[in-house]
Amino acid sequence: MPVQRPNTGRSVAKWIAGLLAIAVNLGFVLFLMFHVTWRNPEPEGIAVELYAPPQVAEKIEPKEQISPPKPMPPLEAPKFEPPKIEPPKIEPPRPAPKAEPPPPPPKPEISLKEKQAQAERERREREKQEAEKREAERKQQEKRLAEARERQAREAEALRAQAEREQRAQQQVAMNAARAKADADYIRRIQAKIRGNVVLPPDMSGNPEAVFDVVQLPTGEIIDVQLGKSSGVRAYDEAVQRAIMKSSPLPRPDNPDMFRRNLTLKFRPLD
Repeated sequence: MPVQRPNTGRSVAKWIAGLLAIAVNLGFVLFLMFHVTWRNPEPEGIAVELYAPPQVAEKIEPKEQISPPKPMPPLEAPKFEPPKIEPPKIEPPRPAPKAEPPPPPPKPEISLKEKQAQAERERREREKQEAEKREAERKQQEKRLAEARERQAREAEALRAQAEREQRAQQQVAMNAARAKADADYIRRIQAKIRGNVVLPPDMSGNPEAVFDVVQLPTGEIIDVQLGKSSGVRAYDEAVQRAIMKSSPLPRPDNPDMFRRNLTLKFRPLD
């Protein structure tokens, strides 16, 4: 953990300020002491020489005894209060930076056999991964081929079904055409037999059309005849109706499946 160093600049400034304050105080005290000593000199003693004449030995009394001056009371030095020095502000310690974790210790050297064994394991692992990759690619390719074959089979089946539908449609059209032709031939044979039995009225003019609804049996025998549309000439309508009844039994179709119980027959005098 790193040691927090003190702020050297501030410490030096504080020391200088303290020394200057002490020097000023000492200078002020010395000045006061020197000033008091200079103003109060020590009193000097007075020396008096006395001479007595040799003949007369008289006792000379001193007139006055000079007492030395009393010393002045010492001056009290003014009280000097040192300047208040504020204590330095102590900043809170900064949080120590997080120590990075030490690097892991170096792994011990692996022996030659362990290296060879590790290399062999890595080689087998690579071969296994490559084999699994080839197997996955093979399965994916087989899946794509199977999907392509299935798609081709669906397309071929759709084409075959479409061809069969078209063929059936063509056959139906051909059958319908053949049936229509056979039906038309069947109706024409019936109409031809009935026309052979029609006796036209003498005063018949023009070519009007009369339509009759005929009901027959499978044997061709007529069981009912109804006028569906008149030609406008009553004599012609009656002549055709008699001819229909006279033509019973009617011709039968070549194919029994084409037999129709109800027939709609149209007649014109000039047909």
